Amino acid sequence: METTHIDSKIKELSIQIFDKVCGYRTHLHQYPELSFQEFETAKYVSNVLTTLGIEHQTNVAGTGIVAVLRGKNHSEDQACVALRADLDALPILEENLVDYASKNPDVMHACGHDVHTSILLGVAEILHALKDELPQPVKLIFQPGEEKNPGGASLMIEAGVLENPRVLEMYALHVFPEMETGKVGFKEGIYMASCDEIYMTIHGVGGHGAMPHQCVDPILIGANIVTSLQQIVSRKCDPKIPCVLTFGYFEGLGDTNIIPSKVKLKGTFRTMDENWRTQAWKLIEAQASMIAESMGGTIEVEISKGYPFLANDAAVTSKLRTKAKQVLGEDHVEELPIRLTAEDFAFYSQKVPVCFFRLGVGNVAKGITNGVHHPRFDVDVASMLTGMQVMANTAF
Repeated sequence: METTHIDSKIKELSIQIFDKVCGYRTHLHQYPELSFQEFETAKYVSNVLTTLGIEHQTNVAGTGIVAVLRGKNHSEDQACVALRADLDALPILEENLVDYASKNPDVMHACGHDVHTSILLGVAEILHALKDELPQPVKLIFQPGEEKNPGGASLMIEAGVLENPRVLEMYALHVFPEMETGKVGFKEGIYMASCDEIYMTIHGVGGHGAMPHQCVDPILIGANIVTSLQQIVSRKCDPKIPCVLTFGYFEGLGDTNIIPSKVKLKGTFRTMDENWRTQAWKLIEAQASMIAESMGGTIEVEISKGYPFLANDAAVTSKLRTKAKQVLGEDHVEELPIRLTAEDFAFYSQKVPVCFFRLGVGNVAKGITNGVHHPRFDVDVASMLTGMQVMANTAF
């Protein structure tokens, strides 16, 4: 495929600012902040945009930032393309022995949002330099709270980021340590699952472990609930519908000879079908309540509705995939399978045509192989050059 003038300019500019963008990532990685608490992160992003001469709005949906890049031929109300990065980190103690490790105790950029934000700052500088060649305005969205319900994307939409000017299509990338640096991946249609949080509190009657007949054992009730609810997935769900139910938290503060009076369970339910999603909520609550009652206990069930499934628009995704092959080469562009992880970018996908694609950040030779949410997660920073080049091209 022929390389265009714009392709060459984007590549040239991305190389020129690469070291600066690596500096952004180093700073952001050292000073991570939790969801909806990204106050210093937002100040840093705002300062960078100001230094670049890019006007922007702060305090959008809390700590969000929005900028619109317009060329000399663009009107104030002309519809635009939107690019998004997320700002928040995770409550994880970093174990990487590197000079840019987190300085904030028990908080870490273990999902690559520091990389996403740094790339978008780089893209902002590239597109600002090329703004008079942009076919339409470009809206840059730096969003809080991707990692926590109700999802910063939903709040940004409520704050009007898809309007004034109206967003025609939207793009975001996400680090993918399972993929080699230099590559990107795409999936048309439904790509990621909905995600709901399940909280259960089981009440029984505590007592001595040697006299269980005098107790109502909430640990036994909880164990029955955890195992029994798997039948909802295996026997109630259409096998053609991807679905997973996982409990990752089981707290019963007894001891070797103490039956506690209360147990807490926390879990996640994920699927790719909205009708089944709603039906499953009812089945989970009804079955858990029935088990608790039949064993003499009581239960409180709360299902916190999270993100919807994420669907990539076929036309928008195909367009960017073709461009990525032109920019990177066909052997650097991969097709992705569906996955039951979740992303609040899904909220945007319910409103406008989107493409959410993956950026390879792994490097086996450098030992960069850990997955996201791992205390030793890291990236090959060379991936940010790839990310900038593909993301900047979305504007054209």
